[in-house]
Amino acid sequence: MTATASSAPTIDVHAHLMLPEVEEAVAGHPGLAEARALDARRNGPAALTVNGPMVGARVPRLTDVAERLAAMDAQGVDVQLVSPSPSHYHYWAEPQLAERVCRLANEGTAAHCAKAPDRLHGLGLVPLQHPDLAVDLLDHALDQGLRGVEISSHAPGRELSDPVYEPLWSCAEETGALLFLHPFGCTLDHRLDQWYLSNTVGQPTENAVALSHLIFSGVLDRHPDLKLIAAHGGGYLPTHIGRSDHAWRVRPDARGCEREPSSYLKQLYFDSLVHGPHVLRELIRNAGADRVLLGSDFPFDMGTDDPLGALRAADLPDHDVHAVRGGNAAALLNLVRKGSPHE
Repeated sequence: MTATASSAPTIDVHAHLMLPEVEEAVAGHPGLAEARALDARRNGPAALTVNGPMVGARVPRLTDVAERLAAMDAQGVDVQLVSPSPSHYHYWAEPQLAERVCRLANEGTAAHCAKAPDRLHGLGLVPLQHPDLAVDLLDHALDQGLRGVEISSHAPGRELSDPVYEPLWSCAEETGALLFLHPFGCTLDHRLDQWYLSNTVGQPTENAVALSHLIFSGVLDRHPDLKLIAAHGGGYLPTHIGRSDHAWRVRPDARGCEREPSSYLKQLYFDSLVHGPHVLRELIRNAGADRVLLGSDFPFDMGTDDPLGALRAADLPDHDVHAVRGGNAAALLNLVRKGSPHE
């Protein structure tokens, strides 16, 4: 156990914010109605009856800094890395509106975090559907004092392996900006429209597909210093990476990357939100304890209200616990300080 890791603050890198100004900007646009109809089909009617009340009950924690800090204190969390709710992506928006959405998200997140600058750090948005705008809006996010941006697993008609994103990866690498990969929705559509499979199966599937595109296409070869955090523990990929390695070894058409796919897990970061101690141990075994960060999906119901309890349940060595609890994120965010009030 290193002194740095054991003395680091407890840092939750997966926490969300709702921004009414973003939703006001898109209200009334035909594309919004179409996107909501698609979302309704993908989730199914039963999920929609639950989602509204669930989100409504959490609005205070999603919008009010005092409520957020009180909840963090109850959890034993010192610092949050706050990202906009993925519902704010609005990848259907045309260029002018998309730019406005991202600027509002960047400025709104920065303003929220500025109310508690020692405890809140933020991520903004870029419009993946308009790659030509992405670099300027990443710069805009950084200019607001944010640490980087949140992105989904794909944009309509584009995978993250698409060469049009090379300038974004280059800019993020050169500036040290964080990229938080957090899917929204699943393209398996109606096959997952019961029992909330759209989230329980869809989210980890989207994570695995997106990361596989980044790995197999050689993006991580060309940008080895990219700082990318995958939500939900990277989905299914880290625990099933052996199949990817096998394909890379035996299939010439799977040789788009320089090395076995499993080796790239050590270039990525993953949050700890995997909902099972054995899965967390396997994630750490494959990626390394230095690549896993505490995550809660605050404050949504598919997250955890006790991220530290979930971490302790994995029965890890002390040095791994402290690394995941905050040491890794503190180093990534340059936030190392002495002592944690919740230790």
